[in-house]
Amino acid sequence: MDAEEARTIGFALWRVRDDRRKSLRVVAELAGMSKDTLNRIERGELSPTLNQIHALADALQISASELTRLPVPAPGNGHTDSTTKAIGLATDGIDVGHPGGVALPVAALRDQVARIHQQRQECRYADVGTELPELIRNLHTTLNTGTDHTELLELAVYLHVHVTFMWLAHMAAPEHLQSRVMFLARRLAQEHGATTTLAVARYRVGDHLRGGGAVDLARAELESLTQPPVTADTAGLVCYLNLSHAHLAVLEGRPGEAAAPLAAAAELAERFGPSRANDPLGFLHDPADVALHRMSIALEMDEPDQTVSIAEDVDPGRHPFTIGRTQHWVRYGQALTRVGRRHNDAVLALRTAEKISPQYVLRNPFVRDTIAVLLRRSGRNALGEELRGMAGRAGLPI
Repeated sequence: MDAEEARTIGFALWRVRDDRRKSLRVVAELAGMSKDTLNRIERGELSPTLNQIHALADALQISASELTRLPVPAPGNGHTDSTTKAIGLATDGIDVGHPGGVALPVAALRDQVARIHQQRQECRYADVGTELPELIRNLHTTLNTGTDHTELLELAVYLHVHVTFMWLAHMAAPEHLQSRVMFLARRLAQEHGATTTLAVARYRVGDHLRGGGAVDLARAELESLTQPPVTADTAGLVCYLNLSHAHLAVLEGRPGEAAAPLAAAAELAERFGPSRANDPLGFLHDPADVALHRMSIALEMDEPDQTVSIAEDVDPGRHPFTIGRTQHWVRYGQALTRVGRRHNDAVLALRTAEKISPQYVLRNPFVRDTIAVLLRRSGRNALGEELRGMAGRAGLPI
């Protein structure tokens, strides 16, 4: 596998910049960073933040996904690519009014959705991939019968917000397919018409837009939705709406305005959690989950010491689901990579995450980039061999 097939974000940046004959200085100035920072990113010495990736993509006039896409063949694949294709075909069928499934009783569909959501939270990605395309087809076929229409609309929104989109995102599926699923959920929620169902779908749309760099659209989507009153059933949704506002504040260069929504989210998590299961709307609002978002925000603000402090103050075993424990070790490892004399600890953290959920770790472009940074600094000891093994499984050149 050559460098083109196993590229990092830094390699992709260099390739586009070189093809367009733009200097380091020009691109760095357009992206609002120093020439040295861009040089370090391109050389694989520094893994960029989400905000830096979007700024660099804008400077080069390309999509951010051009910088973060997986190599071919993708690492940790299994039947992930075939499932992604099947989900795309299922959404095609929905769009033309022929989902191609079978009508099932609502109770059976509800049980299947609950089970597959739990599988996704437990990082059982292969199990989700095996069942999800057929479940999508069956649910929408049943929806087309007109029976129990309102209940099925709500269930379809739940499935696409909490399972379909999240599976696609965690498996680094094409961004256009993730967007299709989110706007499908939004249309279904509009047809349903209930304020809370609309808020669930529009929260996820806003969150997806934010992650894709469309910050203005994300802000407009979140500010235009009607937030439901806080109850035991809606606390998780309101908690996540607050977390989204905190992330947006940081991406928009207003980090001081992230404190209030973060505090509100933490208060809701403490008051209505900790929980060992999802609330009726499908959200988990556990204090350990809020800590994960605090870690992400500190990383985005380039405050790795703060991220490490948060991580070391939280027991990852407290998180009710496997995906939360995986994300804890991932973000801890990313932060440790940026802290002096903690590179060995970073390798151990990322290796712990990989043991918990190899597909999530090996297919995450930011984690792959962090592994590449660590690889440049690794020695010929046992830990270095662990890192090279992880790099090989991630499809990185060793």
